[in-house]
Amino acid sequence: MSTTTTEALSATTLLRFATAGSVDDGKSTLVGRLLHDSKSVLVDQLEAVERASANRGQDAPDLALLTDGLRAEREQGITIDVAYRYFATPRRRFILADTPGHVQYTRNMVTGASTAELTVILVDARNGVVEQTRRHAAIAALLRVPHVVLAVNKMDLVGYEEHVFAAIAEEFTAYATELGVPEVTAVPISALAGDNVVEPSANMDWYGGPTVLEHLETVPVSHDLAHCHARLPVQYVIRPQTAEHPDYRGYAGQIAAGTFRVGEQVTVLPSGRTTRVAGIDLLGEPVDVAWTAQSVTLLLEDDIDVSRGDLIVPTKDAPATTQDVEATVCHVADAPLTVGHRVLLKHGTRTVKAIVRDIPSRLTLDDLSLHPHPGQLVANDIGRVKIRTAEPLPVDSYSDSRRTGSFILIDPADGTTLTAGMVGESFASPEPVKDEAEDDGWDF
Repeated sequence: MSTTTTEALSATTLLRFATAGSVDDGKSTLVGRLLHDSKSVLVDQLEAVERASANRGQDAPDLALLTDGLRAEREQGITIDVAYRYFATPRRRFILADTPGHVQYTRNMVTGASTAELTVILVDARNGVVEQTRRHAAIAALLRVPHVVLAVNKMDLVGYEEHVFAAIAEEFTAYATELGVPEVTAVPISALAGDNVVEPSANMDWYGGPTVLEHLETVPVSHDLAHCHARLPVQYVIRPQTAEHPDYRGYAGQIAAGTFRVGEQVTVLPSGRTTRVAGIDLLGEPVDVAWTAQSVTLLLEDDIDVSRGDLIVPTKDAPATTQDVEATVCHVADAPLTVGHRVLLKHGTRTVKAIVRDIPSRLTLDDLSLHPHPGQLVANDIGRVKIRTAEPLPVDSYSDSRRTGSFILIDPADGTTLTAGMVGESFASPEPVKDEAEDDGWDF
């Protein structure tokens, strides 16, 4: 790649997006079509796909094989794991997460969409909006993904009829709006034939909107967190204790949000001790200012107790600490999550013991009603939980910060991830239920 091209790409914006949809809706084919038609596939990759397709008796290259790399995926014709792809056009750089469509792998969709600024949800034009479509829309809303694209695929199999597309777009948009999705863009496509993926379709002259790629290239990117609440989860305490640096004590981590400046008054949570930023080291060099996503080392004026898992924040913008966390969660483990379940809660770089105090409700995806006090959440359920932690945690609302407002629950026995949680309200809560017993036998 030439220097000019490298400079041009570095100046373009980055969009992280994910694809989702039911089994056989054509997600992998859409991704393959995007990569192929945007000239983002290397020659040897395309040759390998052509050989694999020929060995399976197919006349044309199966572009889904560009993303379905696992043997089991190719044998079954489904996506099992999240496949990340990196590509670029002259207008923008992309990180794409192709997520599974099978209900069994909904947990992988949560992983892929957790950092996305846009989600492409595919619908088979023959089947319309199905339960898994609603589940993916709910997860997109739960994860506060700001942009959703409804790609109505396989329009070639319904004669490119406008009324089929319009009915599906209307139903999905109404459902997503009720969930609180801020923006839905519907595009009729045929991933197999290439209609409206990269190039406009001659078969659907009734559609005057953007192609999928055109929308991806032009949608506003809103992931600038430099002006959000400043947060630095401490990952490592640096004490070289060498002759050159006998008294050096630095607190290293990646800035989750906001901006830190030398001289700024900060508070270390959960202890609540305050001090000032004496210095900031970035890539071994001192700087005056550091911002979101930079990995830095903060030097503090006072010698206070700071360890891994602590959170450094501006004193004037410090979150409250609490041992009672209420959140909306997506349960991702095969084993159910039950009231009284003892777990580990990982928030940022801190992991604490916790207990599931209550499960007030479970979301019913068909009509968005809330089933009160289900007693447990099973794999792929979305619901509300109340958790009591052994130690205070400085948590933000997920609506304010996707990084410091999220957590995961872990099985302390084997380290399995049980649940992905978002602090605060994401869906309407049921009427509060008075706790009948104040002492539930917690031992912390």
